[in-house]
Amino acid sequence: MRLDKPIGSLLLLWPTLWAAWLAGKGNPEPLIVLVLVIGVFVMRSGGCVINDFADRDFDPHVERTRRRPLATGEVSVREALILFVCLCLLGFILVLFLNSLALILAIIGVILAASYPFLKRVTSLPQFYLGIAFGWGIPIAFAAHQDTVPMIGWILLLANIAWAGAYDTFYAMVDREDDVRIGVKSLAVLSGTFDRIVIGVCQAITLLLLCLVGFMENLNGYYFLGLFGALVVAVWHQYSCRSDDRDQFFAAFLGNSWFGAMVFGGIVLAYL
Repeated sequence: MRLDKPIGSLLLLWPTLWAAWLAGKGNPEPLIVLVLVIGVFVMRSGGCVINDFADRDFDPHVERTRRRPLATGEVSVREALILFVCLCLLGFILVLFLNSLALILAIIGVILAASYPFLKRVTSLPQFYLGIAFGWGIPIAFAAHQDTVPMIGWILLLANIAWAGAYDTFYAMVDREDDVRIGVKSLAVLSGTFDRIVIGVCQAITLLLLCLVGFMENLNGYYFLGLFGALVVAVWHQYSCRSDDRDQFFAAFLGNSWFGAMVFGGIVLAYL
């Protein structure tokens, strides 16, 4: 479940909170926020379990993942699948506190999370699918508050897809040599020497879409100050990864939590 490594939960949490505050016009329902936050940690844990199940034959051949419990045999496939089902059931119980549209979207979210790990076998663009899965809390948050998902919710989801394209490519660059050797596909492998350019384009699209959200919602300067903070984070990651160093790629991936936090801070301040 990787509860000791919360970065995945944070990258899922930030866009969910963006949507909750926007959907609630700065005053989201406390119960909805509580359900969403717990749901983030539950479903991220489930995503980790099913990811390790899908990659159990690949992980032993990758330096970063070869000590994972399914790769070493410390945990059986049966135990992993039982845990995944239990986590899905817990997530289902949580969304029962929300309305019917949010429940339907949550079921779709489980399908997205469960299918993502298998995309690496058939497409070089799994990062964008991850962006849908990691950003699915956005339409759920809008549905829970407004019983509909307005256009701004889908634009926010598009921004998250582009953002995932950036941060998960940093992550994939850590394993790129191993992935090429064993035949795993990713945007990092596809982009080759243009990796930072591809990431930069994804970062730019993210910020442009977030600017569009701000204009559509008539948010004040504090929101755009938050976006400026996110821009600084993005520029720093580009600079720090100018050398082809795995540690810097991983540090940039971890640092994307600050990008999400900057955007959330701007939204919160804009509504105060």
